Amino acid sequence: MGSCLEDYRRSTVKEIAEGTITVRDRERNWFRGTTAKDGRRYLFAGLKPYTDDVSLALHFQTYNFLQRKKDQTSKPSSTMASNGNLQVLKALDGAKTQWYHFTTIIIAGMGFFTDAYDLFCISLVTKMLGRIYYHTPGSPKPGSLPPNVSAAVNGVALVGTLAGQLFFGWLGDKLGRKKVYGITLMLMCVCSIASGLSFGSDPKMVMSTLCFFRFWLGFGIGGDYPLSATIMSEYSNKKTRGGFIAAVFAMQGFGILGGGVFAIILSSIFDAKFKAPSYEVDPIGSTVPEADYVWRIILMVGAVPAILTYYWRTKMPETARYTALVAKNANQAAMDMSKVLQMEIQSEQNKVMEGSNNSFGLFSKEFLQRYGKALLGTTSTWFLLDIAYYSQNLFQKDIFSAIGWIPAAKKMNAIHEVYTIARAQTLIALCSTVPGYWFTVFLIDKMGRFKIQLLGFSMMTIFMFALAFPYNHWIKPGNNIGFLVMYSLTFFFANFGPNATTFVVPAEIFPARLRSTCHGISAASGKLGAIVGAFGFLYLAQNQDPAKADAGYPAGIGVKNALIVLGVINFLGTLCTLLVPESKGKSLEEMSGENEEQQPNVGEV
Repeated sequence: MGSCLEDYRRSTVKEIAEGTITVRDRERNWFRGTTAKDGRRYLFAGLKPYTDDVSLALHFQTYNFLQRKKDQTSKPSSTMASNGNLQVLKALDGAKTQWYHFTTIIIAGMGFFTDAYDLFCISLVTKMLGRIYYHTPGSPKPGSLPPNVSAAVNGVALVGTLAGQLFFGWLGDKLGRKKVYGITLMLMCVCSIASGLSFGSDPKMVMSTLCFFRFWLGFGIGGDYPLSATIMSEYSNKKTRGGFIAAVFAMQGFGILGGGVFAIILSSIFDAKFKAPSYEVDPIGSTVPEADYVWRIILMVGAVPAILTYYWRTKMPETARYTALVAKNANQAAMDMSKVLQMEIQSEQNKVMEGSNNSFGLFSKEFLQRYGKALLGTTSTWFLLDIAYYSQNLFQKDIFSAIGWIPAAKKMNAIHEVYTIARAQTLIALCSTVPGYWFTVFLIDKMGRFKIQLLGFSMMTIFMFALAFPYNHWIKPGNNIGFLVMYSLTFFFANFGPNATTFVVPAEIFPARLRSTCHGISAASGKLGAIVGAFGFLYLAQNQDPAKADAGYPAGIGVKNALIVLGVINFLGTLCTLLVPESKGKSLEEMSGENEEQQPNVGEV
């Protein structure tokens, strides 16, 4: 060590004396980041200052430089920068859009097709379930599910989804995305089919069995949220990442649309095959025995697209970012990505770090300092959005009935009622929900996440208030078309807005080892909002006159006041959007700060 210092002293003094280099040049070109502690260690080692021509700072830096050289030689695996990791990740960020990106969208998106189909198709058949299992002889109205049963049937899948998002989000960071990905899809397939096979000796047993399987269906659906978002974000390049993640989520729109279309076709076939009078003509005959097959088939068909893509999910390689940054295997990451992206990626495995000094845990002080504000932003906006979004989606049939767009239940038979509700839901999905999703897909990498989310929440607020305050005008005969147009626009701006961006952003702004977990937490917050919306709106929207409320329900605040509440919630979402960072055009490592963790500190070389 002493000879190194002496040799360096001589060369430095000679160069300065000859004027070939200045002290400042030497400091700037060779050494940075010295500390007073390093200097004291150098002086206390008994090393005298070189000459007056060399500054004290240079002494400090000399010792710092040589000491670190020595440390790096003795412990290369724990202190050298992860150049191999960074090389793989930079190659991914710069990769051209290829066919594999689109196949990944389909593979991941089919899970979301099933998710949306299964979560929202229940709203198509709940009125039929009431007619079949809760008919009251002599009642002027068809049977309907009791309040507690209706709340359970509509909301139990959301409770399962919340649990699944937290569990599988955590598991995806612990075991890897690939190992967990197939489990969620298989769980959805099995429980979709089992939901349609819910049998029992009495209505209570049938509903209990249905709720049991729909809980576990939701559990599998919940796992698909963090895993699909994380996988797509980690496969994508930074220029088109937002559009690819949004495209996966946009398959929800096709799931909602597909559920409505299939219900229309199936109910049309059954209605034509098994003719039945309306309820007011024949209360018993209006619900033919074959109606029991209709709701079961609708629930079971949701498993079909998931089954078709299960094999391809099992063949997907682990994401390079997980392999490189969490599993610390840049060579494997490079090989996996070279196969699927048809590009040569070189890594320097001998330079990969085996450990990281930034191993802070979830909700630790350091985590909260770095990511606390962002996590608050993603959880709060998703929570507020889903209160409004799921309220509107799950109870469209009630809103349509309130404004007179759907005929009174007593004027239809059980199967035709399914057809009418499905037709209304399909029209909304076709004209607003699906276009809204794809506007986001095409514009998110141009406009940015923040602008789209702010625009969406703002417009949802405006249209909700525009529906609520003149509500008495909209429900007059002849005005319901205007109501439907305005109502459709709230769905359009939900999907060309926060419903898509709240899914995209959490997959981009957190570190790889916590990315799936944090996305799961954000999504679970959203499902908590959905539960509030599903249970709350069910009671809030009841008529203020107890005599006009649905059987078994207490008086509520009415549809008008319920819409005002949803407008206020959307406005709060606009404010909470200010907490969410913009990630457009930035790499995942830049957003999460992992490029700083992986690169050598400029003060250490």
